[in-house]
Amino acid sequence: MQRSKAWPHKNAPGDVAARQELVRRAAAWQTEDEVALRFPEDLPGGAAAFAGVAECLTGYVAVPVSVLGPMLIHLGSYHLDERGGIVEERREPGEEVLVPLAQTEGGLALSMKRGAMATAASGGIRTYVLADGITRASCFQFEDTGRAVFFSRWIEDRLAQMQAWLVDPANPLCGRVSASGVPLLSRHALLRDVRTHVLGRSCHVMYRFTTGDACGPNMITRNVYALNHDFVTPRLHAEAGLEPTLVLLEANMGGDKKPSYQYFQEGHGKTVVAEATLSHRVIARHLHCSAAEVVTLQDIGLHGSHASGMQSAAFTPASAIAALFAATGQDLGMIGTSSMAHGTAEVTADGLHMTLRLPGLEVGTIGGGTVLPHARAWLDLLGCGTPGTVYRFAQIVAAAALCLEISASAAMAGHGSANFYQAHLERGGLRIRRNAPNVAR
Repeated sequence: MQRSKAWPHKNAPGDVAARQELVRRAAAWQTEDEVALRFPEDLPGGAAAFAGVAECLTGYVAVPVSVLGPMLIHLGSYHLDERGGIVEERREPGEEVLVPLAQTEGGLALSMKRGAMATAASGGIRTYVLADGITRASCFQFEDTGRAVFFSRWIEDRLAQMQAWLVDPANPLCGRVSASGVPLLSRHALLRDVRTHVLGRSCHVMYRFTTGDACGPNMITRNVYALNHDFVTPRLHAEAGLEPTLVLLEANMGGDKKPSYQYFQEGHGKTVVAEATLSHRVIARHLHCSAAEVVTLQDIGLHGSHASGMQSAAFTPASAIAALFAATGQDLGMIGTSSMAHGTAEVTADGLHMTLRLPGLEVGTIGGGTVLPHARAWLDLLGCGTPGTVYRFAQIVAAAALCLEISASAAMAGHGSANFYQAHLERGGLRIRRNAPNVAR
């Protein structure tokens, strides 16, 4: 059997062209498929615009973008104080926001538009950032449980020392860069907390950071690796004569890019809550159901989610979050954790009060795919293209998800779910051209 040639992996123009030619030789490739290899002619830099964010660059996918609006949101203005990363708030007056959705799900934009109209007619959506912190869960293994227990107490007592070491100009790692020019330490990733969990002879260490406007996993990976090997291990040996038998950068307790009960309760990234109170008149006019029907749906749905072991307690936030992520260059691998949600619906004196809590919203407005021209354009539309706007973006995502939650819940709750069925009948499924050959209908 002839050995395959090495696949070209760099993003120089010759490598891109070589990969494209190899794709063209594939047996299933058709002439009309060539569109997937053409980069936009009006994109500044052409293929080079994508070269810095994806290895093995070969082609381009165009996804239609719907724009939803106006969405009336009463946002909070937030910053982190230096006492430990506590989010402080100043309320802002309501503003109308236009929201881009990169998606191909029939009916999604119209459903979210209906939710936006209903909330705007009732005074808008209020959003709150409750917490900020992204984690990396390392693991130190020792010869026995006793040493692991000792280490857990030792490392938790050295939080302040680790915080100071990461930003100390005298730290020999400060200012050093990798062969590719990346700093070995990130000055934007600030260590806020460290917690431990002893299991067997292993001690899992949960480092929690804030990372500014960036989502931050690459930042905290660099800082945690430095802590583990250049601070923790040598000082543990010097102070206690202990050496771990194994050190792992990530041991999966943090659930990186995987929904977990820990993230659902304690948060990961931004923890955001969005709320709206819909008047009975608005519910009848825009949502075509009653407040009581929505609450009944919630009650029955909670039993269903418990019975199935569902991680979240909400109707359908993932579609809205995925569409916003795709439009704004977010890490698509984080949709799973970011769409963990807990919704509530209660009848009050003013109407129907609905909320959506997103405990693990992993978003950024700098770095990664946000540098792409299209992503920057849509972030600019949201007012999130300048420094210091990551909390604004997180709140807009939560508000958009609440609009979908309200509309989809109402469609399912009223009239035997006829509205929900009709929307999928008219907007979803296979589109058949009028002159297409006969197909099964």
